[in-house]
Amino acid sequence: MTVTPSGTPSGRMRQTILEWLKDPAAHFPAPPRRDLAETGVTARAVAAKLGVSRRTALAHLSFLTRLGVLSTRRIGCRVHYRRDEIRIAEVTRLFEKGW
Repeated sequence: MTVTPSGTPSGRMRQTILEWLKDPAAHFPAPPRRDLAETGVTARAVAAKLGVSRRTALAHLSFLTRLGVLSTRRIGCRVHYRRDEIRIAEVTRLFEKGW
């Protein structure tokens, strides 16, 4: 089985996650008194939205975090994920320059 970068279901899921996290309040229910753009969303919320297991969602979120396009923040016992817009802009510029 060959794997293509963005043509795989995994690639589409990761792209979808990044799109949702552009405006998390529009895609995820917000806990009381929390700004999802500030705090981010949990793996459980992403898993529920994708319709996959929490473990699968964590694998995608961990991959995106290792790439540097997501940052994490621990609140209580949960890890919240949000986009790292600065890093995404840096990566975008690299690709625009032809890498």
